[in-house]
Amino acid sequence: MKLLLKSVIFIFLTISVIGCLEKKPSKTVTENGVINVITPSDFKTNSVGQVIIDVRTPEEFANGHIEGAININLFDKNFESKLLKLDKSKPVFIYCRSGRRTATASKKASKLGFENVNDLQGGLQKWVKNNYKITK
Repeated sequence: MKLLLKSVIFIFLTISVIGCLEKKPSKTVTENGVINVITPSDFKTNSVGQVIIDVRTPEEFANGHIEGAININLFDKNFESKLLKLDKSKPVFIYCRSGRRTATASKKASKLGFENVNDLQGGLQKWVKNNYKITK
């Protein structure tokens, strides 16, 4: 009986934690501007003609990325200096594989003075799940 109760509690906690990991669409007002977590549909529509930044490694980027994206690896020691070469007053659209690195990159961009940062909810995984194309 104890084993069954422990198993049920473990399953419930696992499902709860997994459900909380994916970021939901949201808007965070920062000192310098706003960070928007947006759906793949909104990202696709609103990023046309804008700066799209893929923060994954160059190897991940080479395996497929959103068309028109530039690769600025979050783990690169020059990540912030590369970001600063972009116009901070224009919207930027940032993504990674699942959304975790994007959250970090979005906060860094905002601290650097970017006024309108858009974070792809669920990253490239969710982009592909929505049947949107990637390019190599």
